[in-house]
Amino acid sequence: MPAGAAVKYQGTSSRFGRELAYLLSGLPVGVVAFTVAVTGFSLGVGGLVAVFGVPVLAGTLAAARGFARGERARVAAVTGRAMPEPSYREPRGTGLARWWHALGDPQAWRDWTHMVVALPVRLLTFSFAITWTLGGLGELCYGLWSWSLPRDGGEEGILDLAFGIDSTVADIAFNTGVGVLLLATAVPMVRGLTALQAGVARGVLVRA
Repeated sequence: MPAGAAVKYQGTSSRFGRELAYLLSGLPVGVVAFTVAVTGFSLGVGGLVAVFGVPVLAGTLAAARGFARGERARVAAVTGRAMPEPSYREPRGTGLARWWHALGDPQAWRDWTHMVVALPVRLLTFSFAITWTLGGLGELCYGLWSWSLPRDGGEEGILDLAFGIDSTVADIAFNTGVGVLLLATAVPMVRGLTALQAGVARGVLVRA
């Protein structure tokens, strides 16, 4: 392999690894963030009458700020482009007044919004990333493990079920072809999913 091609391959492989790690790690982070956001908001709103809801909401927004900081770092690491640092309201007052002042920070609520809206996006990107990578590998190696599948009624796989083509060779060839297709398009697919997830972060966390 020519030196230039080898360098390009290594660069593509390294970038693909970073993007895939970004997508796969996004779902567990998103689940935790969503749980904190929804639980904190529900408890805070429910406790406003009893006053304790104000510090709960303020604490939830403080947690949102931490999650937002982490997401900005993740986006910068995977895209190579740093996100603008937002400006937050300066703390003012003490006790309940300080907590109440924190609830009026627009950027803090943007951070909280991202904790909520990012979960379905991360679930989508995680699912597609898994399908195109692990699913592609599984399909590529279909001929090695297809023997373990139950063959109720003698069906020979999806071709037999869908089109009545009862052939083990055709079944293996079809699934292997699907695996080749998925893996061949995995790099642009993962890149697009990364752009989508990072774009949502930029769109929500960065003030227009």
